[in-house]
Parts: sequence; structure tokens; C-alpha cells
Amino acid sequence: MWTLRKEMIVALAGVCLSYGTTTQAASIDIAAKPVSVQTSEQSLLTGKETASKQAAWEAFWQGLLNSRVVPDDYTKTVKTSGAIERTYLSDGPHKTARQSLQTQKPMEQYEIYYPVDLLEKKVACPAVIFLNGSGVPASRYPALFEHLASWGFIAIGNEDPSTGTGQSADTTVAKLLELNEDAHSRFFHQIDTARIGITGHSQGGAGVFNAITSQPHHALYRTAVALSPANERLSEALHWTYDLTKVQCPIFLLSGTKGDFELKLVLPQKDLQSMYAKISGPKVMARRKDTEHGQMLYEADGYVTAWLRWQLYGDKRAAKAFSGKNPEIRTNCLYRDVKIQGRTSHLRINTPSHSSK
Repeated sequence: MWTLRKEMIVALAGVCLSYGTTTQAASIDIAAKPVSVQTSEQSLLTGKETASKQAAWEAFWQGLLNSRVVPDDYTKTVKTSGAIERTYLSDGPHKTARQSLQTQKPMEQYEIYYPVDLLEKKVACPAVIFLNGSGVPASRYPALFEHLASWGFIAIGNEDPSTGTGQSADTTVAKLLELNEDAHSRFFHQIDTARIGITGHSQGGAGVFNAITSQPHHALYRTAVALSPANERLSEALHWTYDLTKVQCPIFLLSGTKGDFELKLVLPQKDLQSMYAKISGPKVMARRKDTEHGQMLYEADGYVTAWLRWQLYGDKRAAKAFSGKNPEIRTNCLYRDVKIQGRTSHLRINTPSHSSK
């Protein structure tokens, strides 16, 4: 019974994540549902109609699974309230490019976006790994990677549908280290391995916790962001169990405040608060108002980018969103339940070995 319920939850998670970030759900043709059981007589009488409906249903699902879940123009359309949030939601100063590298299943391929001009100048850049939510591989949100690359990061993801254990993150880190030492790679000595961050959404949020605490390369991460991460009970049920008391690097926890999927299944407010309390190191927590689970993948990206710029580049303007006497995120009307560990001036940041404008 539990196995069935678990499979249903996984399937529901993938579907809801897709629906939460597209408008296609509103146009579902319920009449296009597949016919699961038919007699041979029924099949003869309605064969053409059934085949047509089946084809329409399969086409719909294929389109849904391949559709982009982050709007290409989100950096221009997402609402902001703070000046710093607005700055880092906008595109950064660097021209970007993409490289895809094939790999073994279940990851299929690596999607790597990078700042062209910095690599041409032989500037070693910090890297950010992104872990997918259920049913949302990296190829479905290129705009998010492009945005990070425009701010000077080498952003990398993959197609792994099961990121919750953090294993694919660890494999991806190993790949970055390999590329950095490969004289035939365009990333040869271009990755600053002392400045590696990680972020993930939903199941990928659970994967973030596992990657930075229990995977072999956990000590390489300098900072982390978890976007609407699966709560502890749900993660344990789905075999993504993590231990937040082991988190050592500075971490930014974010969640939405809208929709039963977010508030009742994935991350109820009390669970987020409990999870935050278990982390002993530098930390920030916030909930974005009127934002559903799927939308959390990109609607808080202004502050996600600011956080990564602060932690991996030592960006002083970005730091003001979270530190000082009056951190911007505390007064931003789009966010609530903001918490910052101790006095903001005591938040540890990682001093980068290079800088970039």
C-alpha cells in the first residue's frame, strides 16, 4: 500500500511542478484521457476515435514534459520590490554561451552555461550546480542558467530525474574537477574550485542538503540555496533522508506561501521553521508572498543571484540584501517570515580568490 502511495506522490510531484510553472494545465482536454480497458467489440466500434484521443493525450504529455518551466523573459516580468533584488534579477554584464556534454544515465547530459568574455580573458570563475525538481530536468529551464552565467558563474545542471540523494550533484562536481584539469576542455583552469556553490528546487532542495553534508565532495561547497525543499518527513518517505545538523556552509532557505502543494505537502511553514532551527551555521530564511511551489524555481531569483554573488564573489552591494543594520530582504514587501542567523554582520562569507565586475 505504501509503495503505491509513494509512487503516486512522486508522480504527483512531477506533474504539479510542471503545472505550477506553465499555463498549459488550464487547457487540458479532459476528454483526451486514455481508455484503460476496452472489449474487442468496443475497440472495433471506436478504434479510430480511441486512437485519436490516445495520440492527443500522448502528444499533450510529451509537450508538457518537454516544455520550458521558466519563462524566457522572467528577468523582465517577475515582480520585484527592492532595488538590490531588481538589480540582480536583471541580466548581468557578461555574454553567455552553452555547452552540452553527454554522459551516462540517469543524468543523460550536462548543460553548462558560462560567461564567454571572462573565459576568453582566462579568468577563473566560480561554479554553481543546480539540482532539478521532480520531472524538471535542466534542459527545461535554460533561462535560469543563462541568467547565472551573465553574472559571472559557470552554471551546470543535468537531466537526472532523481536528485534527492545528492548523488548526481557529487558526480557533477567530479565532472567540474575533471574539466578543470583537461587541457582539451574549454574550462581548462577556468573553474575556481575554491568557489563552488549549489542550489536546488523541491526534490533538488533535498539533494542540496545531502550534497553538502553526506556526499564525498561535500566539503567543496562554499554556499548553498534550497528553493522550496522537500520537508524532512516527505524526504525520508522517498529515501532522500538528510541531516540538517551537519550543514556547515552558509545557506539560504526559501519557500512560497501559496497553494496546497507547497503549503500542505512539500513545505508547510512549521516544517520550514523547524528545518531552519536545526542548522547551526550562517543562514537566512524567507518566504515569498503569493508564490506557488513551481514558481519558486525562478521568482526569487533576484535574491538567489544576490546571495551567490555575495558568497562567491564578495559582492558588497549584493551583501546589503542580507547583512548590515537594515538588510533589504527584511523590508521587502514581497517577502515575509525573514530570519537571519544572529547579527547579520556576523554572517561568514567566503572571500573569493578573484573578482569580477
